[in-house]
Amino acid sequence: MATIKIDGMTCGSCIETINNALKELIDSNSFTIDLKSGIAQFSADIDPNEILFAIKKSGYTASLIEEKKSEEILPKKEKSFYDLVPLYIILSYILFGSLGLNISNFTINKFMTDFMGLFYIVFSLFKFIDYRNFPTAFSRYDPIAKVFMGYGWIYPFIEVYLGINLLWGEHILHALLITLAVLGATTAGVVNNLMQKKSVQCACMGTAIQLPLTRATLIENIIMIGMASWMLVTILLNT
Repeated sequence: MATIKIDGMTCGSCIETINNALKELIDSNSFTIDLKSGIAQFSADIDPNEILFAIKKSGYTASLIEEKKSEEILPKKEKSFYDLVPLYIILSYILFGSLGLNISNFTINKFMTDFMGLFYIVFSLFKFIDYRNFPTAFSRYDPIAKVFMGYGWIYPFIEVYLGINLLWGEHILHALLITLAVLGATTAGVVNNLMQKKSVQCACMGTAIQLPLTRATLIENIIMIGMASWMLVTILLNT
């Protein structure tokens, strides 16, 4: 495994430029680039000189990092609480918004429906902010998007569809089944990356806001899957 430090990246478009520069040398699933730290990790055997030349040719400064130093850099970043502050803030807004929608007549199922609906609408919005770079970031850990890139392009629209239906109370059973399918696949990909200790950008809030893929992402997905499962069981028991 090789680790390279890239200087000069400022946004998701920079990552896309580097991805395009490297696509003829190495498979896109064989390396990850973290915008905030400027670190690129390569899981496949590579010629560092060819990689460095390709990155520099694309307009960025790059240098090879010794293995011991790379082991020191990435774990520290992964454990940073402050990296996930935007996620915590958004989830808090969604929580209070869901409580506000149910303040006059609270029921657990309605609360869960509104929470999931707001979750999908808000998180889809962030994906559309830097829409053209979302599919690439998403394909780095979602197993479906890895095989079918078109899935990454339509995923934000799937979230909008689910959010609208859940908030309006329409096609709830259908929305819950889709939730279990899409989040189940994503969760499997997150677990796989965490077990392999890969440094991957989380695309849950798109690429405009840089978040590392951590256990918090896993917990977020598990909460949504748990809510969907609970509501699905209660619906089936009442029919």
